Amino acid sequence: MSDVKARYKEAKRKYESIGVDTDKALEKLQQIKISVHCWQGDDVKGFLNPDGELTGGIMTTGDYPGRAHTPEELRQDLDKAFSLIPGKHKLNLHAMYLDTDETVDLNEIEPKHYEKWVEWAKEKQLGLDFNPTFFSHPMMKDGLTLSHPDKEVREFWIEHGKRSRKIASYFGKELGAVSINNFWVPDGMKDNPIDRLKPRQRLAESYDAIFEEEVDKTYTLDALESKLFGIGAEAFTVGSHEFYMGYGITRNKLIGLDAGHFHPTETVSNKLSALSLFTDGLLLHVSRPIRWDSDHVVIMDDELQGIANELVRNNLLDKTYIGLDYFDATINRISAWVIGTRNTQKALLKALLEPTDDLRKLEEEFNFTSRLAYTEEFKDFPYADVWNYFCEINNVPVGLDWLEEVEQYEQNVLKMR
Repeated sequence: MSDVKARYKEAKRKYESIGVDTDKALEKLQQIKISVHCWQGDDVKGFLNPDGELTGGIMTTGDYPGRAHTPEELRQDLDKAFSLIPGKHKLNLHAMYLDTDETVDLNEIEPKHYEKWVEWAKEKQLGLDFNPTFFSHPMMKDGLTLSHPDKEVREFWIEHGKRSRKIASYFGKELGAVSINNFWVPDGMKDNPIDRLKPRQRLAESYDAIFEEEVDKTYTLDALESKLFGIGAEAFTVGSHEFYMGYGITRNKLIGLDAGHFHPTETVSNKLSALSLFTDGLLLHVSRPIRWDSDHVVIMDDELQGIANELVRNNLLDKTYIGLDYFDATINRISAWVIGTRNTQKALLKALLEPTDDLRKLEEEFNFTSRLAYTEEFKDFPYADVWNYFCEINNVPVGLDWLEEVEQYEQNVLKMR
């Protein structure tokens, strides 16, 4: 018996003493698919105009060597990252990551421009999610896209949105896993506007045009992601949380919540149960803000655990689509993927190992003393031994062993670029 398995057996007995079945927790964790974001691998450059500058509230910092410059390099790096993450997951692909020899613009993209990604996903048994790209493009005029007063600008981006939905549907059909198509637009103004209403009216009308054609929800679901502010849009963001909450609920769309897109004192974890009452589903972008939407690599902090707890305690896992959204060019990019994804899985496991029904009963009895005592005591339970066993049965490195593989890959592959 391996040391990892022996420690798991001890942990299993410990959790049994509080009525928790670790095997069932691992079975549930095995079913949860995390949508890993492609843009960590190349610093959000994409392949439409890979040498272009980022615009639209997006900025990456750092110059760590080895970023991917081609679709082949990006897939190679993703292969390495996924080999170090337990379970089968999804890749979240932005429209600007097309893989084609044709010269096409965002209002011309078609499923054929992403066929190589689908072939790769089939081979790796992965799902694909999608995101239209409403930034870093000459047709983003005056910091605006779908809300621009110029009809020609709006029509360009409306067409891009329509084509993105067809591509997401293609992903869903080909891969047998629903593709979440997430709309985020950075439209806003640097200083205080006089008229906040008309841009929001135009944004709503543009979305109505994009969503005019019904799509089969078996294959794709539309999601809408809000933001508090962005670089160059510090004073006013057209697509605020209130806008998207209203639009999403009235149009039956998934409402996307990004952990970094709110005021510093707000938490996404506190919003999940409230929104779940009024929507058929939620899209969650797990990120880590430091003072603002800075998209740091996800760590095991209180908010990550709070998000996981809310999803598990309220049985929201089946209606919540979990993705990652961060980009750090100061560290090894594959390590960033691995650390963030594994941490998200760890937080979910810790939540699954909680005796939720017993804790809820204490709360219903207004026994707040015991509720606090137990929740604090459970923090010291050996969840790490359960996690290590999960890694072992999924044939991925246990503990920090994955880092050695990444360091070897950096020497043999990344530094050769």
